Amino acid sequence: MPPADYAGFGGAQGQGVGLMGPPPMGFHMPTGPVNVNTGADDAHKYSNESGSSYGDMNGFDFSEKTIRRAFIRKVYGILSVQLLLTASIIALFSLHQGVKEFVQRSTGLALFSYIAAIVLLLVIGCCEGVRRKSPHNVILLGLFTLTYGFVIGVISSLYEPQAVVLAAVITTVITVGLTVFAFQTKIDFTVLGGILFCCVLVMFIFGIIMLFLPNIPIAKKIYACLGALLFSVYLIYDTQLMIGGDHKYSISPEEYVFAALNIYMDIIMIFLYILRLFGRD
Repeated sequence: MPPADYAGFGGAQGQGVGLMGPPPMGFHMPTGPVNVNTGADDAHKYSNESGSSYGDMNGFDFSEKTIRRAFIRKVYGILSVQLLLTASIIALFSLHQGVKEFVQRSTGLALFSYIAAIVLLLVIGCCEGVRRKSPHNVILLGLFTLTYGFVIGVISSLYEPQAVVLAAVITTVITVGLTVFAFQTKIDFTVLGGILFCCVLVMFIFGIIMLFLPNIPIAKKIYACLGALLFSVYLIYDTQLMIGGDHKYSISPEEYVFAALNIYMDIIMIFLYILRLFGRD
């Protein structure tokens, strides 16, 4: 994902001053395990070895829509746990003065969490066998959420608590609104994967250039606005990939961990950009 200037430790603001930004930059995987919509093909994946579907055996209608609904419920169940855990870490690091001072001093621990989050994300994103194998996939996702949540908590601790709460509220409203829009709209955002990936690359290059420019507040505000907008569109894109149905592209129901990971990353990136937009570290 594009580098954002969420700054580092010690209250330093500006690109390249701090130890880290939100990991992992430039890694959204918009061209991941996405399939062209094949109608009832998903239902056939859930047939038994004899060729009879579970629906035929048990008298239930295990159609593609039934499988997709169960998949969506599973994704949002996992996502809810991820967001609850991350929100708890952010609240603890931002509101408890003792914990805030400790994590801001523990740059080594924060750096370790940053690297671990990148490694775990690469493993989940690139290793299909691991990503689809239970319970390994859930364990890896849980470890990623802990390490990533720790980094986001450290970043949040650098801002005023009021700004963190405001960013969380705005992110919640945006997430709910865009999720409802993604479910209701007739517009197919799944065809925009290539364009969105190009936008991520542009943001990435723009962020690198900002490292060598003077501290220009207006440029940082524009960058934060564009970042929030980009990942808002990504949230619609990833949600529609999960929904499937009449959309051109969809994600396999076996990829519930991957789907939850993508939506989780979208929401967290929106939160970080909004925090950068309204907060002062």
